[in-house]
Amino acid sequence: MSDPLLEVDGLTVQYETNEGMLTATSNASFTIEDGEFFGLAGESGSGKSTLAKAIVGGLDDNGQITSGEIRYRGEEIQNLSDSELSERIRWKDISWIPQGAMSSLDPLQRVSEQALEIGHVHTDLTDEELREKLKETFDIVGLQESRIDDYPHQFSGGMQQRAIIALALFLDPELVIADEPTTALDVIMQDQIFKHLDRLKEELDVSLLLITHDISVIFESCDSVAIMHASQIAERGATEAVHANPRHPYAFMFKEAFPDIREPKRDLEVIEGHPPELMGEVDFCSFADRCPWAAPECREGAPPSEPVDGDASHVAACVRSDEAYELYRSEASSRTEGGGGQAISQMGEVD
Repeated sequence: MSDPLLEVDGLTVQYETNEGMLTATSNASFTIEDGEFFGLAGESGSGKSTLAKAIVGGLDDNGQITSGEIRYRGEEIQNLSDSELSERIRWKDISWIPQGAMSSLDPLQRVSEQALEIGHVHTDLTDEELREKLKETFDIVGLQESRIDDYPHQFSGGMQQRAIIALALFLDPELVIADEPTTALDVIMQDQIFKHLDRLKEELDVSLLLITHDISVIFESCDSVAIMHASQIAERGATEAVHANPRHPYAFMFKEAFPDIREPKRDLEVIEGHPPELMGEVDFCSFADRCPWAAPECREGAPPSEPVDGDASHVAACVRSDEAYELYRSEASSRTEGGGGQAISQMGEVD
């Protein structure tokens, strides 16, 4: 069998601060196959963007990978220098749409000029060939080919976002990492952007790592998902399996925090507190202080990822996954029947 497109294996990323080493990603693992749309979901501060930056070698100066491996087509790339990544990997094989991507376009250059700079570094194509290639990608993302020579200020916000996606696709990468690609766009434009991303999957067989706090978008658009909380991957698996049968308390509470048109009268879940800032080794469950079903063992070691219902492709990192899920369902049923919110607080007195 051929190697997966991308493997992240036991990755830990830390930032050097005045208070010590801040852990943004702890022992994170997942795999992306050819043509797969993979979603990474979680609140702000969970470590999603750090993970993306680590893959493309874009960590801040005080950030470093302290353990784990990143493999592209079976080759370790986490130790490649910035120049090696730029020459061999970035843009050609893996491209990145950063958070706040609309500010990434150079306002003093036409979009075509920015594309030519990228093309000259990574290809031997002529200017005319590069321009034709840019026209093709503009067409794919729903922009008129005649607009390639426009300046960024001549585009609307949604058009700027599509121009960024066009540049990310310009050199036919195998993997596009999109970090909150629809932030600050209205819902109509968000829908259009994701329709274009779906078109990319069908026409170009490109793989996507979609990073977002909106898990409903992932449930609609991605084949697989990992749900992340405060540096740790809480649960991952096929999107259908995680949607139908979430088992980590953070995963099923996070899912229920978003509205579902099929249940318009359902009360939305509220997860109290915020993801903690973690210093040094994270040798406990990072959700323990926010979890209503936390027990002493949740703080006695980092929970291993265990198969859900015997499915090795669907795993949850919770020592009480089955028990907590049953308690949650019982509490939800009590609220529906008029029992109020008492059950959840009573069951929280485990530790």
